[in-house]
Amino acid sequence: MGRLFGTDGVRGVANEELTPLLAMQLGQAGAYVLSKENMHKPTIMVGCDTRISGDMLANALMAGACSVGANAVYVGVVPTPAVAYLTRKYKVDAGIVISASHNPVEFNGIKFFDGKGYKLPDSLEDEIEALIRNHMDGVKFPIGSGVGKIKYRTDAREEYINHAIQAIPVDLSGMKIVVDCAEGAAFYTSVEALKELGANVVAIHNNPDGTNINANCGSTHMEELRARVVYEKANVGLAFDGDADRLLAVDEQGVCVDGDQIMAIIGNFMKEKGTLKDNTIVATVMSNLGFFLMAKEKGLHMEQTKVGDRYVLERMKEIGANLGGEQSGHIIFLDENTTGDGLLSALHLLEVMVSTGKPLSELAGIMEVLPQALFNAKVPNHKKESYMDYPEIANAIEQLTQMFAGEGRVLIRPSGTEPLVRVMIEGKDQQQIDREAKKLANLIQDVML
Repeated sequence: MGRLFGTDGVRGVANEELTPLLAMQLGQAGAYVLSKENMHKPTIMVGCDTRISGDMLANALMAGACSVGANAVYVGVVPTPAVAYLTRKYKVDAGIVISASHNPVEFNGIKFFDGKGYKLPDSLEDEIEALIRNHMDGVKFPIGSGVGKIKYRTDAREEYINHAIQAIPVDLSGMKIVVDCAEGAAFYTSVEALKELGANVVAIHNNPDGTNINANCGSTHMEELRARVVYEKANVGLAFDGDADRLLAVDEQGVCVDGDQIMAIIGNFMKEKGTLKDNTIVATVMSNLGFFLMAKEKGLHMEQTKVGDRYVLERMKEIGANLGGEQSGHIIFLDENTTGDGLLSALHLLEVMVSTGKPLSELAGIMEVLPQALFNAKVPNHKKESYMDYPEIANAIEQLTQMFAGEGRVLIRPSGTEPLVRVMIEGKDQQQIDREAKKLANLIQDVML
């Protein structure tokens, strides 16, 4: 059995890989590890996205937490960043989110935040995992009044909305915005926040039924949003993912604006206002080369990390940066929250549009997006880290690296959450990079299956 924790908590097919038993064990071990230094009865805050399996896993997890003497506060369906914010605000011992983010409905996940609202370092995840593998050896299970209890709260989402609109109180009067809620956790919070700020909101995919999360909608499927923005003659379209920790946008012409472009727009605006700490943005190796060229031209300093918003956050904390994120739309505004936050990202972007009076298409022109090709190779999960052990794959990668040297780059990486090896090539000729990336992805898949 491989490591339980990936780049974003524990993920798997609900009721098959991520079972109620495992959820209960994670509740037990997580509550114990995250509160063992405290002498008081610990409290864990738990929220989930709209997946049908969320209640099943949340209740199993809270039962586990209560069995080691922790209390649980269940806030129901809220965005992941809401749990991070509320964990910090109420000074509880930890926060836990039941969500598989942008993945299809059959998947679910469990991710932890410490008492300060930050995702856990590998060392704490390893400690939780070790306890589960050792069958909670050495842990005392209380009886009587020592057992934990569950409190249910329905006002949490309102508190999160208030936090966001107080942080960025932009006047959106006269602005028409199409919002794709991905049938996920943003279905209420994002729509209400934008309305409270005065926007004319056209909401789509905001009727979650437990089974339709991310289904041909949201930040991973933006075709409908693009068409709707043009049809509605809207100023902008906003696309969230299932747990609303990421944001992608669509300009008034129906053209997608990705996380790199959003960070470029907001980063330059913050630099001009004097609010971008050390004029620095933290991005990942997957960010477009055009982003880095723009930064050089505009006098911005760029820091690069491995893929994963947790690594972006770690670097931001190390150097004191307050803006960082990923091309996929995970953007962290560390002055306002401790994790990627789709709603905050949207409000920051809208603030630039309102302050400058410029349409998003013009703002997005701040950087040239160089062509990228991204293809996935489906491989067995336990093999995905060892793709370079196969000589034919290693040789093909070396040949491609030489082919694109000087005018592009080749990046291969295993997915942190899915049984995939991702192949990304950046270059000047879209047809060429598409052809070569697809060929390499097919080779990896054929050799490793």
